[in-house]
Amino acid sequence: MNNHRFSVHLHSFHFKKEVQMRNRLILVFFLIKCSFAQTLDADHFKNLKFRFIGPDGNRAISATGVSSDHNTYYVGAASGGLFRTNNNGISWDPIFDDQDVSSVSALAISQKNPNILWAGTGETFIIRPAHAIGDGIYKSTDGGDTWQNMGLKKTARIAKIVIHPKNDNIVYVAALGHTFGPQKERGIYKTTNGGKTWKQILFIDENTGGIDIAINRKNPNFLIASMWEIHINTWGLNSGGESGGVFITKNGGNTWVRQDKNGLPGGKDKPVGKIAVAIAQSNPNTMYALCEENHPGLYRTNNGGENWFLVSRNHTLAERAPYYMRMAVAPDNPEKIYVLNVQFSVSEDGGKTIKSGYRAGGDNHDIWIDPEDGNRIMVAHDGCASIANDGETFKRVVLPIAQMYHAHVDDQIPYNVYGNRQDGYSYRGPSNSLERGINLGHWRAFGGCESGFGIPDPHDNNIVWSGCYDGGLEVYDVRTGHARNVRVWPEASYGWAPKDLKYRWHWTFPIHLSEHKKNTVYVGSQYVHRSTDLGQSWEVISPDLTLNLKSHQQSSGGIAIDNLMTFDGSVLFAITESPIKQGILWVGSNDGQLHLSKNSGRSWENVTKNINMPPWGTISNIEASKFDKGTAYISVDLHQMGDFDPYIYKTDNYGKSWKMISEDIPKSYSSFVHVVKEDHQVPGILYAGTDNGLYISVDDGKKWTRIKNNLPPAPVYWISLQKRFDDMVVGTYGRGIYILDDISPFREIASINGNNPSLLPIQEAYRFQSIQSMKSDGTSLIRGQNPAYGANLDFFIPNDNIKSLHISIKDGNNKEIRKIVPKKVTVGLNRVMWNLRYESTETPKLRVDPDGVDWVTYNKDGWRQLRTWDLDVNAGKLGPLAVPGKYKAVLNIDGQKLEEEFTILKDPNSSGTIKDIKEQFEFLITLRETINKNVKLINKIEELRYSLQNDYNKDPKKKAAAYKMDRKLYEIESNLFDVKLTGAREDAFRNPNKIYGRLAALGSDLTRFGADFKPTNQQVEVYQILSDRLQKQEIIFDKVMKEEFWDSEMK
Repeated sequence: MNNHRFSVHLHSFHFKKEVQMRNRLILVFFLIKCSFAQTLDADHFKNLKFRFIGPDGNRAISATGVSSDHNTYYVGAASGGLFRTNNNGISWDPIFDDQDVSSVSALAISQKNPNILWAGTGETFIIRPAHAIGDGIYKSTDGGDTWQNMGLKKTARIAKIVIHPKNDNIVYVAALGHTFGPQKERGIYKTTNGGKTWKQILFIDENTGGIDIAINRKNPNFLIASMWEIHINTWGLNSGGESGGVFITKNGGNTWVRQDKNGLPGGKDKPVGKIAVAIAQSNPNTMYALCEENHPGLYRTNNGGENWFLVSRNHTLAERAPYYMRMAVAPDNPEKIYVLNVQFSVSEDGGKTIKSGYRAGGDNHDIWIDPEDGNRIMVAHDGCASIANDGETFKRVVLPIAQMYHAHVDDQIPYNVYGNRQDGYSYRGPSNSLERGINLGHWRAFGGCESGFGIPDPHDNNIVWSGCYDGGLEVYDVRTGHARNVRVWPEASYGWAPKDLKYRWHWTFPIHLSEHKKNTVYVGSQYVHRSTDLGQSWEVISPDLTLNLKSHQQSSGGIAIDNLMTFDGSVLFAITESPIKQGILWVGSNDGQLHLSKNSGRSWENVTKNINMPPWGTISNIEASKFDKGTAYISVDLHQMGDFDPYIYKTDNYGKSWKMISEDIPKSYSSFVHVVKEDHQVPGILYAGTDNGLYISVDDGKKWTRIKNNLPPAPVYWISLQKRFDDMVVGTYGRGIYILDDISPFREIASINGNNPSLLPIQEAYRFQSIQSMKSDGTSLIRGQNPAYGANLDFFIPNDNIKSLHISIKDGNNKEIRKIVPKKVTVGLNRVMWNLRYESTETPKLRVDPDGVDWVTYNKDGWRQLRTWDLDVNAGKLGPLAVPGKYKAVLNIDGQKLEEEFTILKDPNSSGTIKDIKEQFEFLITLRETINKNVKLINKIEELRYSLQNDYNKDPKKKAAAYKMDRKLYEIESNLFDVKLTGAREDAFRNPNKIYGRLAALGSDLTRFGADFKPTNQQVEVYQILSDRLQKQEIIFDKVMKEEFWDSEMK
């Protein structure tokens, strides 16, 4: 062969294909622009389902149980909803996903009526910018099956709920407020009518909110509450002040007394931070208060608050207090206290001595102790939750509530997904395991840590870059499993004020890998750093691209200093390079600055002044256009400045002017935007992730449509589009990673006439072969879902007047090989999967009892299944997989036919050749026809035998002749299949397998374990033997049917 001619021909082929694709995309974009319906109807896409792929989850912040029912527990996630078990933790179900909020921060259950359950929303364990906000308090009267929002929506963060022990209608709530600025909606609230109305019964000022509350169950008018003065913005967390402190009421909240006058910190000249309080219910005069001070103090009163005394000072009890601070007292022992912090601490002597450890969990947030049984304990922590029934031994619960900062993809087939999980590790896992689901064992770490980016090298997917706080950076090699630390400046910064550091790093500092130049990587401190040698060396290619205000670079924490890069100001947050032109770099900071370089960093232009946006926003994401090098989109997050509105801007002239394009996104506490992405095929189609959902625009941001479907309302921190499979990968901060397979319908439906039925273009389908499965213990609650196998057949139905509909699959010769009748069709988009198989074998229908058996059952149509041993047989009854090549789908709808061609692709991981696949196919299609011949003969004999046994009973002579003929047919049938099968699964082991079972087993061998290989010589030989046996029985049957008995019957 002339290799040069072949190369030219191949180049010409790809060029023509690219031109055709480009023309089609231009046409689609033009149709979208001209379409009369610029807003997508979300209801039209309700049949598209997101699938959860993992990984395991982390942070739970509230927990409760039922005293009278040891099987029922509830766990509230930091940003992943609410889960319930009714079987003592064997299984857990999400019961809050229908609400539009993710953080369940407080739970309270009426122990006298356990169907009454209250849930407060909005996290109050705050140490990072990433803590979901709530929308008030919810109530369930059926144990969590259904919910109603009962108000307090503007309080934003609810810390604690207590229910009056004798009157379920009286409920108290400690509401913190959003913490990002002054607000009136914070403090202690009370309802006396089951939540219909609320009264603010304790308010200090607009900077101080309720953080804890406890009730004396013997004297419910007595309550103790703690108030927390806190303010958070982009460059710091300031915990504590003179306004906070502990308060006591003895009249149900009508009046309150500050306890700093009785020995506790708080008030003038005694600033205090976050405080946990607890009452010893066995001796309510004994109470405890754990206070955030410079050196945290545990205080106690033995006389109901008349005076308090310091028990101990211990940093272990209140490390990084804003993130922890919860305590409890054993219900039967006023000296036994539990303190939740980094460690799980227990004291048996009222706090004088402490035993700390991690047996219940690490980074602990909430505790529930059964008021009737102090040995039943549940703890919520950053590893999810733990349950003890003996007070000592805890069993861990792990739920699918992973907080992922990002979700990137590679271009493997199938592709892998990458992300870093809060309070965990980096995770690399398959989008499709080619097994029976995606187990936890399919996920592997790739360096880095709980924060930051994890990105595969676009030029070599075996190389993965992974970040970590404090500028941590590692390069991982998939082939060796080794990670190398290549941080830009390996001088640890823990505890230092940002102003004193050489380089300032955000908790999730930006990383970008160039698509143009191999091994070129950019990372951001306050500068842009570049490496071209896999991190062996780095160069600074920019000046400080922040405002560099020293006032924004002070120590964070407030009462107690806490410097761990979670609130470092004046740092870079986003870096991207144009995918069209090398060297066009966009960089955004967390103090509202946006810079552009057109020459790979040799010079920079500040384009911030051209954007009409509020100051101090975090440029949370920059999306450089894939279609125009001067176009870019940015999302700006201002929630830490008390502004929760959505901000997305677009420029089409290198930042000279900007247009806000997010006005159509509904405003709420959760509407601030984390990410905006441009569609990779059609300009003007955008995807955005807010703190509670996913939005799509098909008109460049003029209108936005919320796509909920089955996606939980968790914060959407990242969106990646996998080009080859056209999938959307969604990284949620609270429910792990979800994939929406094949997003082409969003483009197509935006461009079609919505008044007519449409069959949408069909994506190429890989003919994947399953692989041997990974072993697991089978008890994990983390099980990801693989994509449905085969080809997506998407069609649009404009109304519900359809009378008949089916889909025909035709091969390259226009021959129908499969007919699909959808079980259900709805208005809008419908997705039906063809599993790439030809029609299955026909079904044997047994109509007579096995000899000597009169207890088998039949269906309403008068027949029963021929049930053989399934594991080694059933797969042989499937139709063979279609050979790679061109196929056609025909939508037949009320006489109208709509057609689309598509391609089936070979599994690139299979070593079989196309020639092998064709040989296997021919063998299996022949085997299928042979099985069908066997089935037809079985069914014919069964019908005859049914007639012989039931239609000749009146005439003794005919009955005797019929019995004799029945025995002859029985003899033939006993060679076709095991006639003694009764329907029990393992009847197959009682008697020898016959032709039908052996043919199916032969097909199963190739279907299950044939991959893409041709049949073996012995498989061909056995087939011929079985085929000959069947032919022999057919001959005998034909001979029997010519006997005189049948001649007389015909007369």
